[in-house]
Amino acid sequence: MNQAASRDVAVVTPWYPTRELPFRGSFVKAMVAATAPGCDNLTVYHCDPWVAPMDEAATKAVEAANAKLMTGAVHRVPTVGGAGLVQFPVTTPRGQSWATQALNHERQLRNLLDGKPIPADVVHAHVGLPSGWAALKNARPDAKVFVTEHASYLESVLEDPEAVERYDELLEGVTRFLVVGDTITEILKDRFPHRVDKIGRIPNPISFSEPRPEPVKDLTKWLYVGSLTERKRVPLLVEAFAQCHAEDPSLTLTLTGDGESRRPVAELVAELGLEDAVTLVGSIPHEQALELMREHDLLVHASRYETFGMTVVEAAAAGLPLLVTRCGGPEKILAGIEDAAGELVPVEENPESISDGYRRLRVRFLAGELDLQRTQAKLDADYGYEAVARAHYRLWFPDSL
Repeated sequence: MNQAASRDVAVVTPWYPTRELPFRGSFVKAMVAATAPGCDNLTVYHCDPWVAPMDEAATKAVEAANAKLMTGAVHRVPTVGGAGLVQFPVTTPRGQSWATQALNHERQLRNLLDGKPIPADVVHAHVGLPSGWAALKNARPDAKVFVTEHASYLESVLEDPEAVERYDELLEGVTRFLVVGDTITEILKDRFPHRVDKIGRIPNPISFSEPRPEPVKDLTKWLYVGSLTERKRVPLLVEAFAQCHAEDPSLTLTLTGDGESRRPVAELVAELGLEDAVTLVGSIPHEQALELMREHDLLVHASRYETFGMTVVEAAAAGLPLLVTRCGGPEKILAGIEDAAGELVPVEENPESISDGYRRLRVRFLAGELDLQRTQAKLDADYGYEAVARAHYRLWFPDSL
């Protein structure tokens, strides 16, 4: 493909924060905020999956009606960094395969564009299927196309032979295929060894610009930020908190997010008699989550598996010590600064691994053994807006640097 003639960029994504789902796609919004100021123009195409149980006839009818409405109803509105946002629904039958979803997103994005290609010299998509495929098939022939893969569920996507075929074609067609963590890199290199030359690395950007009002004095106010899903192991975290709370009743735990574990977590909190100590705040906007980080003393995460761990870096940026599992992303992020940042514990199926880690961390913190300023400086150099923006510009606009 030819080099970009200008600094016009389009971002295609299935995830971007909405009023109903304020957390989803916050990392895409951060990428836009970091990179848009260095572009002549940046437009985000949020292909928002609207999932519902529909048979084939209903799907065709709804999609046809949607296509007629979109050109008049969908408008470009301002978003972060001076970029524009085009947000439109992609009608999606429940249970649709990843390969078919890719075709669905491709077709409905083309409907939105009235059959014309995306008007940008650089197109950057988030996740291979469906958005990478939709971006590649709707980009101009002379455009440079990039994809960043974030999907923690990538292995399940590649269980479908048709999805593997589509993914292989995507890898062949893009300018560069980028990943945010070693685990995804290993999956892709194992499944597509003939495409290794296309695969690179790029981090998610984190803002370090807003300090907390005052430094943490003790680790009494725990905070969890994320979804309430099985992979996050929030019930195990609550059990660990209960053990520590029994020793120090001044401890509190705030749980943000929503998901299938919300009811079991709420029931567990009641069963353990922790209603006065544990607060479930539900899904909240990303900005509010960052405010909570600046108001709490400790970030706690018990995830079984993370491809990156954006929340870990955000918490460090907010001046929080960290108590997190070695679940893939965190140990890579904190390599060389683990002891300065907090405590990493193994992924074990018992709450004691977390509660014992907390006890060790609190002793170390009160003894002044952590170095949160060093942690922030290192992570800002790796994941701050300026660093990540430069990494994108080197790919997008190599001739203008």
